Amino acid sequence: MLNTLELHSLGLIRTPHKDFDDTPIQPCFAEGIRGEIHLDPAFVEGLEGLESFSHVFLIYHLHRAVRGPLRVKPFLLNEFKGIFACRYPHRPNALGLSLVRVVAIEGARVIFEGADMLDGTPLLDIKPYYPNADRPDAPWGGWTEQLDPEEARRIGSRQTESPSASRNGLQPSPEPIP
Repeated sequence: MLNTLELHSLGLIRTPHKDFDDTPIQPCFAEGIRGEIHLDPAFVEGLEGLESFSHVFLIYHLHRAVRGPLRVKPFLLNEFKGIFACRYPHRPNALGLSLVRVVAIEGARVIFEGADMLDGTPLLDIKPYYPNADRPDAPWGGWTEQLDPEEARRIGSRQTESPSASRNGLQPSPEPIP
């Protein structure tokens, strides 16, 4: 049973990333890269108290993504996984989630670090990160635990080629498994 929901943008996320292929694949690979939220002035009152948090979750619409298959090759792995077992952007509902560090709040503008989204991304929500509630006691990262951290950083930041695998071999694959 499918339901239709109506969401409204709260503003735009501005980043230096214009091209999907040059955009880091996670905030942890976008260290030091700043972005800005340009919030609709109607929502500025909702920012009250946010300045006391170091990090926030940004929920946004992956506005340039197209709906993809339910099995894909994640960026960091050269084998297929289900779409819900990875953070591949071409998802059934094209929603993005990033945990970013708040740098400053200036009126309707929120400056943050960890920008891993494309410039002009529509913002759907901001939620504060609560360390005591959002950090589980014994987390396990599934298949991502098998990745070499340095290899993941090279691929994830999209700044250099991986020495042990061609970039083409680790790009997300839009074709479904036969």
